[in-house]
Amino acid sequence: MELATIALFGTAALASLFMAWVIGAGSSGATPFAPAVGANAISTMRAAFFVGVLGFAGAVTQGGNVSEAVGKGLVGGISLPVSGVIIVLLIGAGLMAIGIYTGYPIATAFTVTGSVVGVGFALGGDPVWSKYVEIGAVWVLTPVIGGGIAYTIASFLPRPDVPETVSIPILAGIVGTIVANLKFTFLSSFGGTLAAAGTTVIPVAGAGATAAVSLGFGIVVAAAVRWDIDRDQAGGLRRFVLSLGALVAFSAGASQVGLAVGPLFPLLEELPMVSPFAVLLGGGVGILAGSWTSAPRMIKSISQEYASLGPRRSIATLVPSFLIAQTAVLLGVPVSFNEIIVSAIVGSGAAVAGGAGVSPRKLGYTVAAWIGSFVLAFGLGYGSMLLVGA
Repeated sequence: MELATIALFGTAALASLFMAWVIGAGSSGATPFAPAVGANAISTMRAAFFVGVLGFAGAVTQGGNVSEAVGKGLVGGISLPVSGVIIVLLIGAGLMAIGIYTGYPIATAFTVTGSVVGVGFALGGDPVWSKYVEIGAVWVLTPVIGGGIAYTIASFLPRPDVPETVSIPILAGIVGTIVANLKFTFLSSFGGTLAAAGTTVIPVAGAGATAAVSLGFGIVVAAAVRWDIDRDQAGGLRRFVLSLGALVAFSAGASQVGLAVGPLFPLLEELPMVSPFAVLLGGGVGILAGSWTSAPRMIKSISQEYASLGPRRSIATLVPSFLIAQTAVLLGVPVSFNEIIVSAIVGSGAAVAGGAGVSPRKLGYTVAAWIGSFVLAFGLGYGSMLLVGA
C-alpha cells in the first residue's frame, strides 16, 4: 500500500475518532442521563462519568448493526472512497461541534445520514428507497410513539387507583423482559440474548423455554423494584431512574457509535488486518473520552433548559427512550437521541399540568436545527464531493 493511501486511511481514522468524541460530548453523552440529572437523582459530573462507561460498553457489544447500515446500506452501487469518508465525518462532526458550542442539540443521525447520502449521490450512487422508508418511518414516528408512551406513563404516576407499588414494578418487569431479549455479540454462541443463554441451564428447549426465561427475568426485576420501593419510596424511585438512565446510555453507545465508525466499514475491505470489532472499540473509546471531557455542558442544557423533571416524569421519559433506542439498534437504523429524549420529555410534560415546564421557543429552535442539519449536511456532502472529484 502506497504511503499516500496509508496517510488517507489514517486521516479517515482520526476523523472517525473525532466524530466519536463529538458524539460522546453531545447527543450520546448528554441525553441519556439528562432526565435523571433534571430529577436530581445524580449530579452532572457523575452522569458524564457513567454515561461514558456505559456508552463504551454499548458500542462494543451492540454497535455492529447501525455501523453496517451507515457504512453500506444508505447508497447502492458504490462504495465510499477514503476522501468521501473523510468528508462525511468532518461534516457530521463539524455540525455537531457547532451544536455543542451553541447549546442547541444537533441531531447526529440527521447530519451523518444526510452527508453520507449527499456524498454517495455525488459519486453516482443509487438511492436505497427501502432503507430510506425504514429510516424515515423511525424518524417520523419517534415523536408520536415516544411522546405517546411517555404521556401514558406520566398519566399514571402517581394515580390514586394505581399505586406506585404496583405501577413502577410493572414497568420494571416490562423493561427487564426486554433486556433479557437484547442481542449481544458476546452471547452469539449462546443464542445472542440473555434469555437464550438462560435456556442452556434448563432441560426444556425451544421458543417456550426462551419465553419462560424472559418472563422469569422480568418477574425477578419487578419483585426487586417492588421491594426497594416498599422499603424506601423516594430512594427506590431515584434508583429506578438511574437504572433506566444506564440502559438508555448503553443503548446510546450501541446506536451512536455507528454514526462515527460506520463510514469506515467500506474501507475495511482494503484493510483485512483491521477487524470491525477493532473499529467499534476505537469508536467506543472516542465516545468515552467525549463523555468524560465535554458532556456536562449538554447534560445541563437538556436537563435544565427544556424542563424541570421530577423522578416520575424522568421514568416516563426514559422508558420509551430505551424502547425506541433498542428498536433502532435491532433494525440497524441511525436514530437521533436528541429527538428521542426531547419527544419523550414533551410527552411526559403534556400529561403534567398541560406541558408546563417545557419551553416552546427552545423546542422550536431544536426542531428547526434537526431539519436544517439534515438538509445542510446533504448539500455540503454533495457539493464537497463534487469539488473533490473535480
